[in-house]
Amino acid sequence: MIRIKTETELEKMRVSNRMTAEVLAAVAGRVAPGITTGELDRFAGEMIRDMGGTPAFLGYGGYPASICVSINEQVVHGIPGRRVISSGDVVSIDVGVKYDGFIGDCATTVLVDVDDREIIRLAAVTRAALAAGIDKAVVGGRLSDISHAVEKTVTAAGFSVVRDFVGHGIGRDMHEEPQVPNFGRPGRGPKLAHGMTIAIEPMVNQGGCEVEVMPDGWTVLTRDRRPSVHFEHTIAVLKTGPEILTCVKKKI
Repeated sequence: MIRIKTETELEKMRVSNRMTAEVLAAVAGRVAPGITTGELDRFAGEMIRDMGGTPAFLGYGGYPASICVSINEQVVHGIPGRRVISSGDVVSIDVGVKYDGFIGDCATTVLVDVDDREIIRLAAVTRAALAAGIDKAVVGGRLSDISHAVEKTVTAAGFSVVRDFVGHGIGRDMHEEPQVPNFGRPGRGPKLAHGMTIAIEPMVNQGGCEVEVMPDGWTVLTRDRRPSVHFEHTIAVLKTGPEILTCVKKKI
């Protein structure tokens, strides 16, 4: 069942998601050669708790960290640890914060001194795909309109969307109905209504769409080991148009 949020609940989600966006921006700002993914995780966990929130990922399904840090061929759910970030790395960071009963979720990708034009283009296309999907999150539209807009943007650029992992509804729980694929034909699925809140998250591979999960049970890799990029926003579908909840400033 899709949970429609009341105006009071939307206000609470604005708070938790703004906190999430602030944490993500702060963590992304610390990404640099020489820092470990574990250091980023500790910083994020401390910042979340200092704000009065709870790391939404920690313990979720047994996940052992406060954030996800996925590098290069790692698509999503990379577990932070001893790995040292180096120049040329493609670093995707995913953050979730629970505050006052509601969860925020967003992700970004940082290119660390990357000069490869195709990887730079990959990141730009993924951002554009997220924006295209958000534009379709309008009252009266269909869920697959979002999915189709993402896929169309990506495939037109010669890249591929991950199909095994998707976006999702979000609110009191991290994963609520509906699922939000990054592919599909338009005009299908549930009708979008005022008060729906969803996480739209294109995961875009430079090569093929196929992925596999590492033995740790979490980290997702591109099967061809080519780079992947991940961006995500939590969105409220409103009569006035889509509202990006995970936004410190009004931009993607």
